[in-house]
Amino acid sequence: MAVSSEEFRSALARFASGVSVVTTRDAGGKLHGITVSAFCSVSLSPPLVLICIENAAGSHYAFNESGVFAVNILTEDQAELSEHFALIHEEKFAGIDFSFGRLGVPLLSGCLATLECRIRNTADGGDHTIFIGEVESAAVAENRPLVYFRGEYRKLK
Repeated sequence: MAVSSEEFRSALARFASGVSVVTTRDAGGKLHGITVSAFCSVSLSPPLVLICIENAAGSHYAFNESGVFAVNILTEDQAELSEHFALIHEEKFAGIDFSFGRLGVPLLSGCLATLECRIRNTADGGDHTIFIGEVESAAVAENRPLVYFRGEYRKLK
């Protein structure tokens, strides 16, 4: 028998992780961004990462359409940014400081790291789609990460 959704969610909440916002733009140029809990490295050579986007998410189609995305890894001072992109807004980028990367995707300002990726593969992941992206550009900064653990944002000491 499979584990219940509640048990599974409770177990996963015990895994501390960094916080990331993934961004893209659709074919019409509209910008999209979502706070994600599923992001990780896949390979160093070639440099691959994966993100998981809920199939029911309003921005899901944009990742398929564009074929590119950015991963914006947040600093400890960017919890409000995480909350902002976790909610549904018509204009998510209004009032948000960002620039466009080489691939034409929005890069959030002040992040710990940004990765610009070209989608190489997708896979069915139940109620999510797994997007595997090849990293074409990366930028890093020296700062402390925002961490999420047991339903709360945390800071490293």
